[in-house]
Amino acid sequence: QVHLVQSGGGLVQPGGSLRLSCAASGNIEMINAMGWYRQAPGQERDMVAVFSRTGSINYQDSVKGRFTISREDAKNTVYLQMDKLKPEDTAVYYCHGAGLWLTTGVFVEGSWGQGTQVTVSP
Repeated sequence: QVHLVQSGGGLVQPGGSLRLSCAASGNIEMINAMGWYRQAPGQERDMVAVFSRTGSINYQDSVKGRFTISREDAKNTVYLQMDKLKPEDTAVYYCHGAGLWLTTGVFVEGSWGQGTQVTVSP
């Protein structure tokens, strides 16, 4: 079984910074992609930043130049550094791992973290 455990988040003033972390565990051999999504109240869950195994990165247009995704493959961990935060960044942020191969040979199509609230408010 795969677990994605998130940490970070909280309340910050506009213009401030926060850092999210997500560590995947569970006899993982390889993860094809890891990234971050967010969901504001009454809205759909949207991609924020995704890191593929090939090294390519995709960012949502609204966060380009403000958010930075990074990873530590040896720890199966992905980070999201969020700078210059705006009130419209307020949402629950979810970590996602896609295409996970376990050491047992089992393939897991995808797994979500537990979600963490990010609130940007004066």
